[in-house]
Amino acid sequence: MAINRVYELMYIADPATDDAVIGQLNTEIESLIESEGGKVVKSDDMGRRPLAYRIKQFTEGYYYLFEIEGSGREIAELERRLRVNDKIFRYLTVRVDEERKAAEKIEAKRAARKEKLKSALGAKAEGSEEDE
Repeated sequence: MAINRVYELMYIADPATDDAVIGQLNTEIESLIESEGGKVVKSDDMGRRPLAYRIKQFTEGYYYLFEIEGSGREIAELERRLRVNDKIFRYLTVRVDEERKAAEKIEAKRAARKEKLKSALGAKAEGSEEDE
């Protein structure tokens, strides 16, 4: 039994690529993920943006972000296909499930601390009113 994890995949494509080709590439990525047993949770078209440095003499690229839920098997095949695609300059896949759990834990601690402080200040204010 495979454990489902959450991944983020971002790729940068050639800005000269036609929008129809980018759309076709995105549908291929989504169908590959689903055929391997994963699920696309979210996809975000970030459009054309400037690059931090030149890549293949280009100063801008077409950015696209996917949030994927799966076992990891689909990620290996997806990265293999992105590596051989001439339209893709760069791609990066990151596992984000553990970072999200840590962030939620920190946020829960902050909320508990804030509530404790609020109740302590409320009790202190009530005590000072009784003294008068």
